[in-house]
Amino acid sequence: MPEPEQVPVTIVPTIGSALRALTAVLTRAGIEGAGNDVRRLMAAVLGVPGASVLSSPERALTSGQFEMLRHHVERRARHEPVSRILGERDFYGRTFAISPATLDPRPDSETLIAAALDIVREEGWRGKPLRILDVGTGTGCLLLTLLAELPHARGTGTDISAAALDVAGANAHRLGLAQRAIWQQADAIEISLGRFDMLVANPPYVRTAEIAHLDPEVRNFDPHLALDGGADGLGLYRRLIPGIPSVIPNAWAVLEVGHDQADAVMALLSCGIPGMDSTRLRIHRDVAGKRRCVAVKTRG
Repeated sequence: MPEPEQVPVTIVPTIGSALRALTAVLTRAGIEGAGNDVRRLMAAVLGVPGASVLSSPERALTSGQFEMLRHHVERRARHEPVSRILGERDFYGRTFAISPATLDPRPDSETLIAAALDIVREEGWRGKPLRILDVGTGTGCLLLTLLAELPHARGTGTDISAAALDVAGANAHRLGLAQRAIWQQADAIEISLGRFDMLVANPPYVRTAEIAHLDPEVRNFDPHLALDGGADGLGLYRRLIPGIPSVIPNAWAVLEVGHDQADAVMALLSCGIPGMDSTRLRIHRDVAGKRRCVAVKTRG
């Protein structure tokens, strides 16, 4: 891939002129939504809300502000996501730090949060001191969002990556939830974790052969450990599912799946695993109507 053009340094450093010139740079680099990305980067550099960037086009930028913005735009022209450049991502109304060790949280995963909260309401669990297990926690966005929405709940987040757990712990402190969250390095489910009232997980589910064809924003910047689900994308599901009933007896598991994997995951959940109630299976769709989550209840 050819190197993107260098951002000119002779631009008159006002908000309006910088927005126009830098948007053109990203457009020529093939970045969709180039103007919006430049505005987000500009707002971050100036420390102002994004909506206010367009209100003062004649405001002069300092040389330091323009140099930082120029550097950000050059990174974006290489298809590095804005969230990676800024080191944070908004998810379900909250801001989470991210790092090279963590998956960049996607809006798709908010479907899992909605599904879990629907189950909590249906079961009448909202006022109970629930214990929630988040397998493969990454940034901690799933567990910490549920803890923020359920003030009586506590939880444990696991990840095979110690670096990811450091990010999750920092996010817990940032959101004032550190006293209700525990982090443990673990691979899939370990019996030593104890028992919980709900399990949530967003396992890696991209088929290995498909990773090379992902958008460069994903392929080149998300950790492959958090993407690669093996030849059919179901490798971790096969390891995770048999242990679910022992960790959440008489409780619910909510699993994010690829847009075309719901049937395959439901088949794994229905294959006669002791303690799994295959009659209590449900699918939750995302805002685009895609089948994004599979939930199952275990027997007591």
